[in-house]
Amino acid sequence: MAQVQYSATGRRKNSTARVRLVPGTGNIIFNNKDIAEYLPYESLHVIVKQPLEVTETTGSYDILINVNGGGYAGQAGAARHGIARALLEVDPSFRSPLKSAGLLTRDPRMKERKKPGLKKARKASQFSKR
Repeated sequence: MAQVQYSATGRRKNSTARVRLVPGTGNIIFNNKDIAEYLPYESLHVIVKQPLEVTETTGSYDILINVNGGGYAGQAGAARHGIARALLEVDPSFRSPLKSAGLLTRDPRMKERKKPGLKKARKASQFSKR
């Protein structure tokens, strides 16, 4: 018989995370690597685990995450969004704690586009009177 699993997608900046929750012991796997091996900073581990702590389900699910695009911070944020959405599939009563913690809202902040005549989005060359 197939094992029960819950899946969802999370996004942040240019990162997309496909998340699967499988009943287990609390292992978090990013792109076939352990979270400690994949994400270099402890602060990012805390971000990824936030939805589990809010819903008090830490250690009850193995989390398999396929993530691509963006950097470490964007990928951690995408994983957090995906985990929160997958937890909603597990139990719809998790909606109010997740929503009050702000974990279900996709963060709309993106990199601003480069403008013509400037070096970056807002950075101009140094002003000189002469």
